[in-house]
Amino acid sequence: MSNPSFFLGDRVAAVTGASRGIGQSIAGALAGAGARVALLGRDESALTEATRNLVGAGCRAIHLVADVNDVEAIDAAFEAVIAEFGRLDILINNAGVEQLCPSLEVDEALWDRIVDTNLRGAFFCAQRAAARMKGGGSIVNLCSLTSEVGVPGAAPYGASKSGLAGLTRTLAAEWASLGIRVNGVGPGYFRTALTESFYRDPTWCEAMLRKIPMRRFGELTDLGGAVVFLCSDAAAYITGQIIYVDGGYLATI
Repeated sequence: MSNPSFFLGDRVAAVTGASRGIGQSIAGALAGAGARVALLGRDESALTEATRNLVGAGCRAIHLVADVNDVEAIDAAFEAVIAEFGRLDILINNAGVEQLCPSLEVDEALWDRIVDTNLRGAFFCAQRAAARMKGGGSIVNLCSLTSEVGVPGAAPYGASKSGLAGLTRTLAAEWASLGIRVNGVGPGYFRTALTESFYRDPTWCEAMLRKIPMRRFGELTDLGGAVVFLCSDAAAYITGQIIYVDGGYLATI
């Protein structure tokens, strides 16, 4: 028997960084739960293909080219979502970049590129979306294991994702009175275009799998359930929380 509280059929969702990988998979999960979905990103050809696949599966979806570092573009994208679907109820802050670099070699350009995208971009997307969520809504920020643990060579990324965890809690506390819930999902080790270089190293893979109690890396489909849950009425009393989808990795530290 299905639980109607997980159904998103009356909701409109915007997903940033949705042209590929985790963002595209989450957009599909939300659409599968009945939501009307807007895919946002910078790669128009990839967005077009992803949207075409959703529409071909019977979902209502559109795509919009927008860079989370451009606040005016984000405003325009959200206005376009409302013009198309009449409302905005859900924001998934997924857009992000990562580049490993020894901390002594990090320059201002690398720091700004990562922190501006992962943290500044997420804040202003959340701010702009919240202003348009009439009667409440749900925001889910894509955090990271580096929101909780230090990873050598990932100072800008870890700083941005730790900041995103703090931002999640702050906005949850501030916007609860507006009926807006703000939560996070923290993926463990998932093979995506962003992390592909790690998985090409068999020694790294073997060592990492020994640290994961479930002894496997995450599949993109493993994330959809947590996101749909946090966006649904089943999570109506949950805000300011981060669910780590990591196969038990953090539980062993």
